Amino acid sequence: AIVVPCYNEADRFNVDTFVEFVEARSWLTFVLVDDGSTDGTKDLLAEAVQRFPDRIGTLILEDNCGKAEAVRLGLIAAFGLETELVGFWDADLATPLSEIDSFRQRFGCQPDLEIAIGSRVQMLGRHIERKAVRHYFGRVAATAVSLILGIAVYDTQCGAKLMRATPRVREIFAQPFVTRWAFDVEILARWLISRSATPSVEIDRGLVEIPLDQWIDVAGSKLRLADFVGAPLAIWRIYRWYGRALRRAR
Repeated sequence: AIVVPCYNEADRFNVDTFVEFVEARSWLTFVLVDDGSTDGTKDLLAEAVQRFPDRIGTLILEDNCGKAEAVRLGLIAAFGLETELVGFWDADLATPLSEIDSFRQRFGCQPDLEIAIGSRVQMLGRHIERKAVRHYFGRVAATAVSLILGIAVYDTQCGAKLMRATPRVREIFAQPFVTRWAFDVEILARWLISRSATPSVEIDRGLVEIPLDQWIDVAGSKLRLADFVGAPLAIWRIYRWYGRALRRAR
């Protein structure tokens, strides 16, 4: 079950793409979350449900709660579907839906795997189009996050993640996150802290980054300059909130 958070996506949400993709995969369900949109997003999501009601559902939030809470509430709904794997994907499809197939295959080959996160690594044979300012800012942020978490992680903020619906993963989303945009880092922090109770689970077996074959920066991002300026504060807040528990977990 893949959660797709949506906020004012009327100009970017392609109903045909989602319907055709789920129609070709009997194992897949979409949970489309409208985060208090004020444009025509709700109508597009309703159209998607109408065209494939068996495996496309919606969660409508009357007020704009932010991406972190939209994803969290969507995943709680997805857990209720009792599927083996859950995840979330950005509605603009900067990461193509086809990447879901390779993520799912990785879980099939690695039974200990609990969390797989997409990684936007520019390599030969891969098509990654990312604005330079976002790339370099991401490298600085990733370095800070790696120091806080105590693991070498290249890209925490890619909006493509898949998880096994284990009790540990469900617990990650039981409580609201403390940040609105850096919640991806909190997911990893909560998993690392929880994992410390069962240290037999090797980090690099339970948590992996998967280099994407394609990622294209789509116009219309909801990230604002204020979000970039506020990112260091968000990272600091995560350090203050989780730092002590993370140090104990190492």
